[in-house]
Parts: sequence; structure tokens; C-alpha cells
Amino acid sequence: MAKRRQVLQNTADLALNHTLTMPLYRQLYDRLRHAILSGQLHPGQVLPSTRALASELGISLNTVSNAYEQLCAEGYIERKVGQGTRVACDLPETFFLPKGVPQRNTAPDESTHATPFLSHLGEDLTRQAPVSSIQTYRRPTPPRAFRTGTPDLRAFPFQQWNQIAAHCARSLLRNMAAYQEIAGYYPLREAIANHVNITRGVYCQAEQVIIVPGAQAALDMAARLLLNPGDLAWMENPGYLGAQRALLNAGAQLAPIPVTSEGINVAIGQKRYPQARLAYVTPSHQFPLGVTMHLSQRIALLQWAKQANAWILEDDYDSDYRFSGRPLDALQGLDLAQRVIYIGTFSKVLFPALRIGYLIVPPQLVPPFLSLCSSTHIHVPILDQLTLEAWMTKGYFLRHIRRMRDLYAARRTLLIESLQKELGGSIDVQPPQAGLHLMGWLPPKLDDQQIAQQAASCGLEIIPLSALTLGSSQRGGLVLGYGAVNEQEIQAGVRQLVSVFPS
Repeated sequence: MAKRRQVLQNTADLALNHTLTMPLYRQLYDRLRHAILSGQLHPGQVLPSTRALASELGISLNTVSNAYEQLCAEGYIERKVGQGTRVACDLPETFFLPKGVPQRNTAPDESTHATPFLSHLGEDLTRQAPVSSIQTYRRPTPPRAFRTGTPDLRAFPFQQWNQIAAHCARSLLRNMAAYQEIAGYYPLREAIANHVNITRGVYCQAEQVIIVPGAQAALDMAARLLLNPGDLAWMENPGYLGAQRALLNAGAQLAPIPVTSEGINVAIGQKRYPQARLAYVTPSHQFPLGVTMHLSQRIALLQWAKQANAWILEDDYDSDYRFSGRPLDALQGLDLAQRVIYIGTFSKVLFPALRIGYLIVPPQLVPPFLSLCSSTHIHVPILDQLTLEAWMTKGYFLRHIRRMRDLYAARRTLLIESLQKELGGSIDVQPPQAGLHLMGWLPPKLDDQQIAQQAASCGLEIIPLSALTLGSSQRGGLVLGYGAVNEQEIQAGVRQLVSVFPS
């Protein structure tokens, strides 16, 4: 018994968890290594024999032997005939230190948790407080009312998608497994060019289409290529948080431009920030207010960009879902001076995890964009591109859009009717003509942040308008998504929302 107590004194807490998937020898290795590096086991200290430690821990002799062999191979312990097993005097972590420099203590210590050195960008990102209600990326969770920016994944025909993916994997992937074109799979770029030329009034060739891993990547690339630190960039106010952060990460100064019923107010932008180098806009379906940019504002914006030698980022994130008439032509199709960079995504029309977006850039910008791609993501996984190209060219894409457009139109109508019935004068609903969300304006006395927080405690996901506004918002509002949830969930969500409004 005395010997067994000595074994426990000479080792750290080595209790192993038999329910983990990690092998027991690896758990023992980790615990011994930590004990050595933290100083609990000292250089030269004798360790128990494999048989004694196996008996102490109630594990097999092979488990202890495997752990010891790994530690010995990595230089943490020494095993000599007749001398037993000892902690090594010169640990691997000390090999790279100059002589006379004391060994760094690697044990967790609150006093050593100093702020790491970061670049200015890293410091800015650290200071950006995450807003839980408007996080772009979430852990996979069941859809909840009123999540924005997410289509109904339960209505997506995954069986058809999987069949096409399997066919592409069998027949095409073998010949496409090497590095591909940086701009993306050319047949997919052709399919995208054909789609936006016909449905969106975009004027482009396939050579101008660049496949990227999502619209956020497109925003980040465009901001870094087109702006120098300190440059001014027009930003719709209120506007998309992801665009705000992409511009800030590029070192830009945000120039908030108010949005009216006709879209971004170009006259105010020209008056306040005439020297801006870029404008970010969502002309077809402004996020979050849902208005469509009037033709007069489009022309004025294009004229300003030409005269100021500035760029326009056109984010066309969900215009395929327009409920009355055909989708309005894109701003890019009116651009004769080639100042517009068009950004599209398949996250809203297919499913977000696909992570395929695209840029359509003026011909003179293709080389620098491709150079940036080559130093970042190279290309989107080829099997996803093959599958999407087949999905589009075989007609599944347009059929899916038509079917989902009808589904979302019905949900939009139901949400509007339910809000008007249950909340009456407590919320002013603006029926959107497109997209997967709507705006609900609150009376002046109500705080949209407070309403959103109380709604979150009831299991609802709501974006307060003030969280998307640079500066103070004149009136509070709620951004309510209706794409991710069905009719029953919409009605139940409205009833829950009623409970957080003051009576």
C-alpha cells in the first residue's frame, strides 16, 4: 500500500475517462506530458514502472507501454536499463532556447494570459462585439421564427441534388481532380452568365465571372482590392452588417448614407462625401428596409461613380424571389462606364452550406481579382461546382426558384396578416415585393433592442433595426424573416411575439 501511495504522489491526476472516443493510451500520454511541462513532474524524476502504473490505474500493460513509448520518442522521458524510467532533463521545448534562458512555464496560469500581439486589423476584429441576433454564421440548429437570410431547407430537393452529385462524382470527378482554373469551373461560369443575362439584365461574358466561397468572400475581396486604408466608402444606412465589416476590415472609413423609399440618397452622399472611393448598395431589394432603388437614383449613382472615378458594389443577394412581375434589371446592366462589381450568391436560393457565390467584374479588373484568388482560396471545391452546373443546365434551378417563390409569397402574406391581426397598431408592416424578410416599424416609444432581447428569451430570432444602423436610428423596427419556417411556425411565432409587447 505504501508503494501505491508513492506512485500517486509521483504522478499528476491521471484518472482516465473510459467513455471518451480518444484511446486510453493517448489520454495517459496527454496527462503525463502536461504534468511534465507544468512542472508537476520534475526533470530526472523517476516514474513508476509500466506494470506498477497499469495496476494503479486499472488499465492494460500495453496501454501504459504505448504512452511511455510515445513520450520517449518525443524526448519527454528517458528509459535506461537498470535505471527505470525518468523525466528527461532536456525537454523538447528547451531545444530552441538560447543557453541561459529559463524554460517557459507552459502550465495554464491566469497571470500569463496577456493580450496577444495582433495587427491593427486583428485588434479591430477583437474589439468588434458580436451581436448574437445578427451573427452571419450559426451552429446548425432547427429553424426558428423569425430567422433572416435563410431559405427553407426542409423544402429543398436534396434527393435530386444528391443524385446529380453522385453522377458527377462517378463520371466527371476523376478527370477534374487536379487544380482547376482560379476563376472557377468554366461551364458553371457560363451557366451563371447566361442566367443573370436573361433574368437580371446583367451584361457580361463568362470570362468576367469569378466563383468565390460565398458573398462575404466576394465583399472582402472587393474591399481589399478597391480601397486603401483610410478611403471613404458609402454605406447604406441602415445596411448589411457583413458589408460594414468587410469595408472596415479593409481599413475603409464608413460614410453612412440614408436610405429613402427610392433607395440610397445619392444627393446626400455627393454633398457630404464627394471624395468617396466606393459605394455599397443593394438596389434590387435593399437590406433591411426592402425598398427598390428608383431609376433616377440608379442613374445618379452611376454618374457619380463615373465622375468621381469610384466603384460600386452591387449586392444582389435575393432578387430571384420577386413576387410581382419579373425581377428588376440589375444596376450593372445600366453601367456603360464599367464601374459596377456585381455580387451574387446561391445561399438564399439553394442552401447556405453550399458556400458558392460569384463576382462579375469589369474586364480590366479580372487579372487583379484572380491574383487575389490565387493567394487566398484558389478555387471552390470542384464537386460542388460540377453539381451546381448540372443543376442549372438541366433545368432544376429555375424550377426550384419558381416553386419556392410561390411558397415564400404565401408565407409573406400569412406573416403580414398575422401581425396585423395580433399586434394591430403596435407594428407597422411594410409588405416587401421580393426576398425572404420584411420590416416591421415600431411606435416611437418602443425600444427595438429591448423587444428583440425579450423575443430571444422566448426562442425567437429577430434583428433590431438599430443594430444595423450607423449612429442612432430615428425609429425602431424589427427585421422579420419568413423563409426558414412554415405556416404553423409563423403563426406560433407571432403569438410569442405578442407576449413581449407592452400591453
